[in-house]
Amino acid sequence: MAISSLLLRPSPSLLSSKLSDHRNIFSGNHFSISCNIKSNPDRKNTVSHIVKGHKESWKEELKNAYQDHRVSLEEVDRDEEAFQEMVDRRCVDNVRMLMVDAVQQAKAGHPGMALGMAEVGYHLYRHVMRYNSGNPNWFNRDRFVLSAGHGCLLQYVCLHLAGFSSVQIEDLQRLCKLGSRTPGHPENVVTEGIEVTTGPLGQGVANAVGLALAEAHLAARFNKPDAVIVDHYTYCIMGDGCAMEGISHEAASLAAHWKLNKLILIYDDNHNTIDGDTSLAFSEDISSRFKALGWNTISVDDIYNNVGSFKTALLSASNETERPTFIKVKTLIGKLSRKEGTSKAHHGTFDEDDVKEMRKKVNWEDREPFHVVPMVYKEMKIPRLIGEKLEKDWNSALNYYQSKYPQEAVEFKTLLNGGLLSGWENALPEWSQSDPVDATRGYSEKCLNQLAKVLPGLIGGSADLASSNKAYLHDYEDFMKPTSPWGRNIRYGVREHAMAGISNGIALHKSGLIPFAATFLIFSDYMKNSIRLSALSRAGVLYIMTHDSIGLGEDGPTHQPVEQLAGLRAIPRLLVFRPADGNETSGAYRVAVTNRDTPSLIALSRQKLAANLEGTLANSVEKGGYIVSDNSEENLPEIILIGTGSELCLCEGSAERLREEGRRVRVVSLVCWRLFDRQPREYKELVLPSRVTKRVSVEAGSPLGWRQYVGPEGVVVGVEDFGASGAYLDTFKKFGFTEENIIRMAKSLLYN
Repeated sequence: MAISSLLLRPSPSLLSSKLSDHRNIFSGNHFSISCNIKSNPDRKNTVSHIVKGHKESWKEELKNAYQDHRVSLEEVDRDEEAFQEMVDRRCVDNVRMLMVDAVQQAKAGHPGMALGMAEVGYHLYRHVMRYNSGNPNWFNRDRFVLSAGHGCLLQYVCLHLAGFSSVQIEDLQRLCKLGSRTPGHPENVVTEGIEVTTGPLGQGVANAVGLALAEAHLAARFNKPDAVIVDHYTYCIMGDGCAMEGISHEAASLAAHWKLNKLILIYDDNHNTIDGDTSLAFSEDISSRFKALGWNTISVDDIYNNVGSFKTALLSASNETERPTFIKVKTLIGKLSRKEGTSKAHHGTFDEDDVKEMRKKVNWEDREPFHVVPMVYKEMKIPRLIGEKLEKDWNSALNYYQSKYPQEAVEFKTLLNGGLLSGWENALPEWSQSDPVDATRGYSEKCLNQLAKVLPGLIGGSADLASSNKAYLHDYEDFMKPTSPWGRNIRYGVREHAMAGISNGIALHKSGLIPFAATFLIFSDYMKNSIRLSALSRAGVLYIMTHDSIGLGEDGPTHQPVEQLAGLRAIPRLLVFRPADGNETSGAYRVAVTNRDTPSLIALSRQKLAANLEGTLANSVEKGGYIVSDNSEENLPEIILIGTGSELCLCEGSAERLREEGRRVRVVSLVCWRLFDRQPREYKELVLPSRVTKRVSVEAGSPLGWRQYVGPEGVVVGVEDFGASGAYLDTFKKFGFTEENIIRMAKSLLYN
């Protein structure tokens, strides 16, 4: 029996003659393994072992299922491809019935897209993608992203049938239940086999671009003519809602510009969103849009009756050498149900009569809920067995690579082990009080460039603000295919949202790459949803945000962040740093890079600040807050001044003047709230003694959140309106960020 399968393209080979073989995966209009078997005789034995007796086991099931089929089973029996198509069709029936059963039992979920795209999902997992379900983290696996995350049932069912231990039949029975491994949208930290967390539409498209970029970058850095160790595709399913969200357009534009030819985007063209038919708000020719961006575009108009057209589309995609591929697949949302083709199928359950009719349409009436035809499991075991062989071949290739290219192999394995060389933190600059003053964005630039020398995975860029953000690796080229895909600087253009989503994809490639993404802090609002997903999916992205307050000056209130810090600090898990000088900037980078499963955001100044404010300590940043200075000796201070960023020096200057008047004053840097909040109660009491109720916080941003640190009797000096255009010192003065005003506030407490 012929098995049509992209799975059988050779794994990264040891012989240069094989490099051309792995793209020759089709014959005519159908998948073929003939060329691969010729060049890989061991694989022929593997396939023969897999399929031995396979056809006979299927005959009874197919006879019962398709007894009224216009083509007799005996006739199909003589045609290998036709027989496989019947097997695939029955497998798809089983996929759909599992979806229906899961939604009915959960009384919740989004079955519409999943039912409509069942053929696509099944064929990707059965015939196309290379993976090893026994080792979901095998490095050279193909990546799959479900940007239309509401259709997660499609992926859950495929993961289960393919043998991923993370989705057992019991997990399908617990869809959307608290604590289950099958939540309402796919989460990579919950379900093994899920590459990225999706749900907010369009995000997955950007994630997929990031995954494809990571593959292209690493392939350019490490592959050799006689040893290919990085070679995988990235597949992504998007829907109408994804197409409407701007992030997908931003990301698609970059994918074409970067010539990410191993990215395949499959568009579920079902013409429905929650409110109704897409004609309500969407009338553009989406294929023409992608073609204009520079994509290879293909339409599949009748996948239900001609699945071969989808295979042909994948043929075109696999043969493409310069462009990413966009495959528009015309589908029916809620396929089989009475809701078919309408927005009513998007979410919710089906009435019992509808379920009975669906079962009757696929000859499933006598099956219990959550039934799986035993031969379906066996069918889906084929890609697993092939995947195990592919991984074994890849390990052999890696061993050969290590023997012939030992220096490159050391770096590659360092990346696969997380990318952190022992003692990397020693490369961070140390600062003295004699160093010239600079903005913290300048200190950040020095940190980045020093880290690039010891962190082989550091890669990233700015949204058209590299010179302003000081976020550029000077000794490295720009990433660009085909000229320099090994480059570690990424030019995102004015696309903040896509930059963040792509960075998540790079981080979640799990190949030791450490992405950084830079822009002005005010523009974090464009990126907020992607930053939130960084935290939710534990993607260790470094966000470098400069021009962090009204202190940026002349650009005025449109560019002066006020409420941004408060909003970002509210995102669970996200570490937000606002360093006051070079020392704290180095400390922030040390913590951010160390925490590879946590995103960090470093807010940096435009205006110049001391390189080494007396009392600041890089090593103390990891505690989030610490004592910078205190003249109280054995006594408690009378008052505590708490600051961050550029305002810490104002606190220190004000404290010195108060001390000259005989006051006991403590200055505290609260460089990262979340880290400070995590400290033991004893440490927090040491820094902010509860008996000292006279406190003043000083930060050129929203006062929101500061009350928990100053207490009910304290004073919060913040910005409660939009900023103003003017020289930064004038702007600071207008809003009360002067030593005189801080002293006045302190005295109002001391003499009260």
